Amino acid sequence: MCSIDRFKAPWVADLRRATSTRSADLPSYPSSDPESLVSVSHIASFEIGTGASIYTRSLLPAILKAKHEIILVTCFWAQSSTLNALRETLQQLATLRAEHVRTSHPDRRTLSPLKVQICFSSRSFFQKLLHTRSRDGYIYPRSKWVSKLGLPDPQLLEAGLIELRVKTLFFLPFSVMHPKFLIIDRERAWLPSANVSWESWLEGCVEITGDAVASLLRFYCSVWDRDLKMNGEPPAIGSLQQEVDSILSPGTANFTSIQSPATHLITLQLDNIPTILLPSSHHSNPQFRPFPWQQFPGPPITPLNCAILRLLAMAEKKIYIQTPNLTSAAVMDALLEALTRGIDVTVVTSKGMMILEQLLTGGTITSWCLRAFVKRYEKLVKHPMNTRGEEDSNGILDLEGRPSRPGSLEILYFHSLQENQQQQIPEEPVHSHLKLVTIDDEYAVLGSGNMDRASWFTSQELGILFQSNRLVTQVSDAVSQALRGRVSVFFKSKH
Repeated sequence: MCSIDRFKAPWVADLRRATSTRSADLPSYPSSDPESLVSVSHIASFEIGTGASIYTRSLLPAILKAKHEIILVTCFWAQSSTLNALRETLQQLATLRAEHVRTSHPDRRTLSPLKVQICFSSRSFFQKLLHTRSRDGYIYPRSKWVSKLGLPDPQLLEAGLIELRVKTLFFLPFSVMHPKFLIIDRERAWLPSANVSWESWLEGCVEITGDAVASLLRFYCSVWDRDLKMNGEPPAIGSLQQEVDSILSPGTANFTSIQSPATHLITLQLDNIPTILLPSSHHSNPQFRPFPWQQFPGPPITPLNCAILRLLAMAEKKIYIQTPNLTSAAVMDALLEALTRGIDVTVVTSKGMMILEQLLTGGTITSWCLRAFVKRYEKLVKHPMNTRGEEDSNGILDLEGRPSRPGSLEILYFHSLQENQQQQIPEEPVHSHLKLVTIDDEYAVLGSGNMDRASWFTSQELGILFQSNRLVTQVSDAVSQALRGRVSVFFKSKH
């Protein structure tokens, strides 16, 4: 088994070469102390499906069992079956708690309040256009919870001793807060790729416990709640909460369960897995270079950006990338360099997904970039370069350079399973929104970051890196099952 130090040492060096303080970033992470992002975790499960199926199968049951604190962070918030199920879950939780207090202990003093924090970035065009630029964001008043956000009535929540706060952050022109995660009682966390939205897209979600949850909570505090107390014991639950737990026994959940034909849930139970949280701060300046003679700028130096480039550079056998879009020049350059070293590369992406967003944030789209990338690869195959960058067209071996054949390249487009589409089966995914990078069956990165220009330059992102052969193997198997019959070949090399 490889040591995480093989990745960590050069990654730390990359970050330390950056500016020592980045106070303009959000979050403002200390590049002088990247080790603070390193921890271990227990990986409980990995799930693949649509956003609605993941929420109703895993996230909402966890919310229903929360004892003292729920932190839900997402990017997009829209009227949807997911939002309906979330509202039903909070309503049921409030009703059960209120009924228990009313019938058993009217004085309420022995039942701890349940604090619920909901954070998101984007709800509508005008919401973003008119959003405050303050880092304190915008707190939705109680009067708008039902009409604007589709949440339960404040009086019902208050009766159940549920203290709700809803906050948004957005920075013009393109800086959405793109991370998505759920933390329950500061003990368990889920990192889904899905938003609270209506799209039937293929999504993934990993569930963790352990020290990495504290790292995730620190990230949350640095962005969304700088006044939240990190230290100290959680509020006492008390005997009454145990009674409430008995009321919320299996089978009492009454929200609508949504199924997807693409669903796969694997229970992992992997202990002491090296884990690194990878934030990527938002940047308002997209650094466009509109003229062809202008050199493209490098992406901002962030833990996530550096990690992806470092992993691609250290690959020895194979690289797998699944991303909604692929328009980041830095990523494509790194992939071509890996192919030059003889590394096999597989890319799964979507065709025709979020075209307008790609044009606005990157000035290009995935299909254009892929066609250009394939041309560069075919040129590489025709005129291979040895490891020292010297052309090998004459067939003369340079013993010091050791010429190598370029690695194989396969690019796949995701699409719906045809038979399910014809039968109009609900929750059949139409695009892939999963973000996954695996390297040599040893390293896996999940989270919110896409391989597009927006994620690499302007959006705030959050990735999580695991080093575990068992995790990569099982996640890869689950993804392969979900992709069966749902991909078509855009390009496949002959060797």
